[in-house]
Amino acid sequence: MLNWRKAGPAAKPASKVALAIVVAVMLSASVAAHAATLDGISLSGQWFRFITPTTPAAGYFTLSNSTAAPETLVSASSAACGSLMLHQSVAKNGVEEMIMVPQVVVPAHGSLQFAPGGYHLMCMSPTAAMRPGQSVPVTLQFEGGGTLDASFPVRGATGK
Repeated sequence: MLNWRKAGPAAKPASKVALAIVVAVMLSASVAAHAATLDGISLSGQWFRFITPTTPAAGYFTLSNSTAAPETLVSASSAACGSLMLHQSVAKNGVEEMIMVPQVVVPAHGSLQFAPGGYHLMCMSPTAAMRPGQSVPVTLQFEGGGTLDASFPVRGATGK
């Protein structure tokens, strides 16, 4: 801990800046870890799996719907991706493939998980912002015009 009385006047401004940076980093990490909500829809557990700059990144999360009506996710966007699409992994004739889906329904009083092997966001052409240890902004667009903004931490290929 810095002792203001012994450090001298030159140390005070630099120390205040360092403290401000530490607090800002801690707050941004805290925000990234919390769920985002929009009119009965909440998002939690969000993250991206980054493998290489030339490989699409995949986004995972859980959407929960506390309303009495189903809600429909119709698109996603992020400045960290050249394009961001809704995808689903499916098995066809014994072969696993990923297909783009036009929308995903979150059931009334239910939840839907975007996870490896199922629904996921496909980030084509990840930008330099998409790197493990960083967080990137994502906007989810719902039928009817509602949006949900969240910060997605970026993890490496193993999910850590």
